[in-house]
Amino acid sequence: METTDARRFPAGPLTAWGATRLVLLLFVLKVLVFPGPDVTVDVSVIYRGWSDVLRSGTFPLDDVTWQYPPAAALAVLSPALLPFLDYPTAFFALACAADLAVLVLLLRAGRGRDRSRLGAWVWVAGVPLLGPTVYSRYDVMVTAVAVAALLAAGRHPRAAGALAAFGALLKVWPVFVLLGMRGRRVWTAAAVAGAALAGVSAVAVPGAFAFLTFQRERGTEVESLGGLVFHVARHFGWEGAVLLNYGSVEFLGPYVGVVSTVALVLATAALGLLLVWRLAATRFAAHTAADAAFTAVLLFTVTSRVISPQYLVWLIGLAAVCQCHRTGRMRVPAALVLAASAVTVLEFPVWFGHVVASDALGVTLLFVRNGLLVAAALVAARALWRDSVRRGRPGRPRRSPALSPAPPADTPATAP
Repeated sequence: METTDARRFPAGPLTAWGATRLVLLLFVLKVLVFPGPDVTVDVSVIYRGWSDVLRSGTFPLDDVTWQYPPAAALAVLSPALLPFLDYPTAFFALACAADLAVLVLLLRAGRGRDRSRLGAWVWVAGVPLLGPTVYSRYDVMVTAVAVAALLAAGRHPRAAGALAAFGALLKVWPVFVLLGMRGRRVWTAAAVAGAALAGVSAVAVPGAFAFLTFQRERGTEVESLGGLVFHVARHFGWEGAVLLNYGSVEFLGPYVGVVSTVALVLATAALGLLLVWRLAATRFAAHTAADAAFTAVLLFTVTSRVISPQYLVWLIGLAAVCQCHRTGRMRVPAALVLAASAVTVLEFPVWFGHVVASDALGVTLLFVRNGLLVAAALVAARALWRDSVRRGRPGRPRRSPALSPAPPADTPATAP
């Protein structure tokens, strides 16, 4: 009995989570000082300012730094749920609660045949690698919704579809959790929930979709893959500048528009590749939905004009879901993402000044971090294709467990 109880109670992950998150909270509450610029300013100044505008009944129409879908307003307004705390403290507490919710979901998903607690450990270890930035952005809340959607797909497809739609209206990228899911109920629920939420937002609050214009005007951010072109070019006389633009530090000057266009072309090519995979895939195992979502977000991260540190939170969450499956194929990409996260905290916030200056240290950090992400994306795409697309002569698809009659409730076939 003692052995069974010890196996059921995840003392190790919970203890490690508690210790590491206590340190993160001490940093964001400024009991401890983290090296580099103060990352909590986004919460104490920007988010709080947006909250004041949103409470007046409109979106921040005159603020080009508001570049988020309408449901993001819920995250910005969420500190009102804890009126006994000031805005920043309440936000940090809710971010920590979302972090804990992800851990609980992963621990539950790690139970049972062909499942593993490695996913929970990936989350426990990966999040603190990014430092206090994790609790100073609302991305951990979005990640919680995306993780819940993936883990619900097997038993509750309608809930999974609705959660994916809600996540997409929080920050767009959770729409990719639908990529590897099959079944009319998932897609119908996503379409209905998305349309309903978007319609209510557009009618109820002015400027719900103004963010689309603000996003279109963005340039090439200094931490992006395309930004490396200008980091190197600065050493050969490039005459552009590094300025705060549309809420991020970007390159402005000659050829920036060209590099930004190339990034959009690459993102379009990545979308095309994912669509080809979806049409060609014939084997859908329990881990396929998580593997597909992880691969998709990796591809769009490395082709984006912006690679902010908080993007790594998304990847850690999806990598963790992948690792809940013993039969998954994403061990190497997940390890590469964890390594990239450890480098990310060095380039921001610790040595961000070196990145902005394009000096040897800053450029080296970006080459290493972005190189790790590109490698993870390529390895993940190859693994996903080899695992789910039948090789050999075209013909009748071979029957796979996911295409067989519905399995028992405790062994979902379409998603973790």
